[in-house]
Amino acid sequence: MSSVASPSSPSPSSPSSPSSPPPPPASVVDALRAAGCVFAEEEAELLSAAAAEDGAELADLVARRAAGEPLEHVVGWAEFCGLRMRVGEGAFVPRRRTEFLVQEAVALARPGAVVLDLCCGVGALGAAVAAGLGGAPVELHAADIDPVAAAYARLNVAPYGGRVHEGDLYEALPETLRGRVDVLVVNAPYVPSREIALLPAEARDHEPLTSLDGGPDGLDIHRRVAAGALPWLAPGGHLLIETSARQSPQTAAALTSAGLWVRARTSEELYATVVIGTRA
Repeated sequence: MSSVASPSSPSPSSPSSPSSPPPPPASVVDALRAAGCVFAEEEAELLSAAAAEDGAELADLVARRAAGEPLEHVVGWAEFCGLRMRVGEGAFVPRRRTEFLVQEAVALARPGAVVLDLCCGVGALGAAVAAGLGGAPVELHAADIDPVAAAYARLNVAPYGGRVHEGDLYEALPETLRGRVDVLVVNAPYVPSREIALLPAEARDHEPLTSLDGGPDGLDIHRRVAAGALPWLAPGGHLLIETSARQSPQTAAALTSAGLWVRARTSEELYATVVIGTRA
């Protein structure tokens, strides 16, 4: 089992905090370590906190984690941009590298902006962009074809007054959004189909294939997003898509072909690449 105590994972409370719960039983740590969890102590703390001192529930959570279920699915949340995002079985877990896309989007957004999180998954990007504006007014929308993801997205965008729409890309959107979107953020699947088998088991076995598989070269959804973006963007509006460094020239070409002015941004710290297209 690969470790889930990565930068995208829930972070335990500081052991030195006066309000910290008692340490988890040693048997929990031992069970997680035996299952291959590199950060067994930290994960044991999170599982114990999630079980709220219920021994039977804790045993169930530990068994699920030891069987390979993602830690975020087991505890019911993932940390993203300093926020707790609700996740669970059958949902894509937001990745730490995607925080770079949020940073870029927040830098481009203005108070009162219309923000759209397309292929939203659990709505983490849209919620984080809204939160990143520091209380400035924002009209937040999110859309996904997966009803399981949409259900979690409703929970995550609710604190910001966000609305979630279900459907295939732009078909999900109300006509009232046409020509009004200032910031369109997209973390669509971009893993080539032949590479799905190489993903960690936690993603391959527990996250929906539709959130991972981007088609033969990984960019099928990117092309569709780019081709349909222009009518929805406001004048001067921005489309931001996460991609890989290897695929960024092809993603950029798709946005250029759609009539957008394009640039790419990278973060060496997060190993992240974002292509940005702007409507003239």
